[in-house]
Amino acid sequence: MHRFLLAVLGVLAAGLGVAEVVTHQRTIPEDDVSNRPVQRGGGGFTSSDTCRACHPGEYASWHASYHRTMTQVASPETAIPSFAGQTVTSTQGRPMVLRQRQSALFAEFDDPDTGTGAAGPARIERQVTMITGSHNQQVFWYDTGLGRLLGQLPAAYLVQERRWIPRRMAVLHPPAQRPLSETGHWNSTCIACHATNGQPRFDTPSGSQPVTSQSAQTTATEFGIACESCHGPAEAHVRGNRNPLRRYGLHLSGAADALTVQPGRLPPALTSQVCGQCHGVWEFYDAEGERRANADGLPFTPGDELTATRFVAQPTRNAASETMQALLADDSRFIRDAFWSDGTVRVSGREYNGLLESPCYRLATEPGRTLTCLSCHSLHQEANDPRPVAAWADDQLRWFASASRQQEADPQTSNDTCLQCHEPMRANTSAHTHHAVGSTGSVCYNCHMPYTTYGLLKTIRSHTIGSPTVQESVGVGRPNACNLCHLDRTLAWTGEALARWYSTAPVPLGDEAHTVAASLQWLLKGDAGQRAIATQAMAWTPAQRASGTEWMAPYLAQLLDDPYDAVRLGAARVLRTLPGFATTEIDVAEAPPVRRDAQRRVMATWDRVRPRPGRAAAELLMTPVGELDVPRVRSMLRQRNNRAMLLRE
Repeated sequence: MHRFLLAVLGVLAAGLGVAEVVTHQRTIPEDDVSNRPVQRGGGGFTSSDTCRACHPGEYASWHASYHRTMTQVASPETAIPSFAGQTVTSTQGRPMVLRQRQSALFAEFDDPDTGTGAAGPARIERQVTMITGSHNQQVFWYDTGLGRLLGQLPAAYLVQERRWIPRRMAVLHPPAQRPLSETGHWNSTCIACHATNGQPRFDTPSGSQPVTSQSAQTTATEFGIACESCHGPAEAHVRGNRNPLRRYGLHLSGAADALTVQPGRLPPALTSQVCGQCHGVWEFYDAEGERRANADGLPFTPGDELTATRFVAQPTRNAASETMQALLADDSRFIRDAFWSDGTVRVSGREYNGLLESPCYRLATEPGRTLTCLSCHSLHQEANDPRPVAAWADDQLRWFASASRQQEADPQTSNDTCLQCHEPMRANTSAHTHHAVGSTGSVCYNCHMPYTTYGLLKTIRSHTIGSPTVQESVGVGRPNACNLCHLDRTLAWTGEALARWYSTAPVPLGDEAHTVAASLQWLLKGDAGQRAIATQAMAWTPAQRASGTEWMAPYLAQLLDDPYDAVRLGAARVLRTLPGFATTEIDVAEAPPVRRDAQRRVMATWDRVRPRPGRAAAELLMTPVGELDVPRVRSMLRQRNNRAMLLRE
């Protein structure tokens, strides 16, 4: 009862806060706004405001989630960085000047849609009207003057570090490829997942002319991922439940309300497709479907069969399909960049594709045991969850109350999520994991869902649940779970352990797999995606504990001059987690000579802080006295995979 009252009070407080922000932002009625997309009902959609009176607890946790703030109207309250007379030098051109005029935000910057003549691109000032993101980054959109068509500022803001970076640095972007204009990208693409019931309404939806010569009258029922994104249009549900007898009759019977969608009550495949509408790699079947979407939005609503209106890429199953072949003819890197060679998705934010390949999903035959997104995640914080709402909101992991729990209650370190289906392993977990109960190596996620997908400057766990193998690293190139924790060990070491513990078949290995730590092979010889993943692993606290950190700085220093902006930024981030480097000043957006000076400073610091005589392991490319084996390092660098890659979430 107390929790219910607290939820109600929380909703009332949140509601007052929303009212204040809305009043401050909307100085004119929404329908009269002309320089950005607007929120407008219709088509059976009503917005989340109609949900909170009857569902206060669900509304409160949703309101605290990052889903809600995925898109917001730009204002001094919603923008995390200050716009009051700030100059941003970390851009894709000349410095950007930020200004605030009363409650409106403005930016002066180089126009991304004009050519570079003798005087450079045109200088423009535009009002900043929309914001995407609030968890890790904020991306800002401005009024282009073409109806409600939006352009994107040339710099993005990193929330954790409280600093601006050039926008292209936020994604793994080929260094030789000129940054693309993002004008119209929110209206045509972001709106599909960053708003509810988005309708682009381009004036030429065929896309037959440049976006800068089009206009758009884009609308959405609601900015951000709101109630109707998952539950479908709610107008009929709201109208039908104005009758209290109907409401309480449904409550007492436990029956589902046919006037709305409860994802958890759908068949398992349809349950996960509700999440897959956004968290998946997909494309249109044909040009006509794309034209309709550019006019009226995507036709999918929760409960529909997702593949009826869009092509979900599954290289293991539909690589030979006509649609896939047409996609590859148009963009040969479509599959290569988004998926590992065995068909496992490698770009973050596309967890649905990972789920589709998981044996727990594909091979489940016992009723009620099929894995869905809701097996692990809760879209509303549950009543028995004692965590602060901010802790739940980070990954929206379910809370499991277990009387026989052997580990901490936190879902990040508990095995309860997995043990709901694999209960027999609870009695003697360490017999299966070969690690002590309560240790990092005895947490199911760490071995079966390693951090092998990458996007937006971070790795996340693979949602293709599988067992670690050396073959995935040798034959596919994907880092395996064992060597992402034991960064100082070779592939041969991992193969021997897996064979000893689980009788896995031996994998033929080359000389370096026996003599060089796997992490260094990925860092020095790998493609940009492998380098980014290995770099992120060096910041993972369990990996630092298992592998030590005193040997890492020289290799991170090498990456400070990597051709890829995102890899350089990742290396700089990791360096600051190492002893002796917390205050090291490194700006990886600077020109190569400045970056190389930073490399020299890092190496000089390492010479001072590393233990003497240092780590003598040859597997870490160190000499017996702990110095870097420069000839071997250079030899591996010459073998680097330099193919162009684009990984964007």
